[in-house]
Amino acid sequence: MEELRRMILEKGKGIGADIVKLDMFLNHRIDTALLFRMGEAWADEFRDEKPDMVLTVEASGIAMAIAAAHALGDIPVVFAKKSNTAVLGSETVQAGVYSFTHKTQNTIRIERRYLPEGARVLIIDDFLADGQAARGLLSLCEQQKAVVIGVGIAVEKGFQPGGKELRDAGIRVKSLAIVDRIEDGKIVLRPDDE
Repeated sequence: MEELRRMILEKGKGIGADIVKLDMFLNHRIDTALLFRMGEAWADEFRDEKPDMVLTVEASGIAMAIAAAHALGDIPVVFAKKSNTAVLGSETVQAGVYSFTHKTQNTIRIERRYLPEGARVLIIDDFLADGQAARGLLSLCEQQKAVVIGVGIAVEKGFQPGGKELRDAGIRVKSLAIVDRIEDGKIVLRPDDE
């Protein structure tokens, strides 16, 4: 997606060899016009698969999931919680997820009733690095016998294994931009046609 690629190059920062910092427009301060155009791009990619809902993990994936769900005809958004709360029912499905960004192990959970058996699910998230969050969400769907129709990612770190592993497993992945590498603090994007 050309607009996202331009924003990454203009406003993004590379930190070290593996941190892509896009919080000026993607996940701390959100450019809402860009956000809804990203939602349209995912909808264009996955509309023919007729998803029933969009699934993400809290917190930074929620805005993107809403944009995609809106573009797909205002289908529901479900997000996996990272912490157990007093209002979370006892009938949940859970999966362990290691956060590359925060360097912490989380247990994500969803009440079973929000992810019904047979539901056609589109997974949306902001970043794809090692693929831990995506695999955790896939596990929740598998436990509930929901059908994952694809995974939409804003920015994939192409130098990390997550995207390749998901594609090799037969999962349809649509990343709107792929980072090839970081050189001297500069983000280098993979050409659109690869």
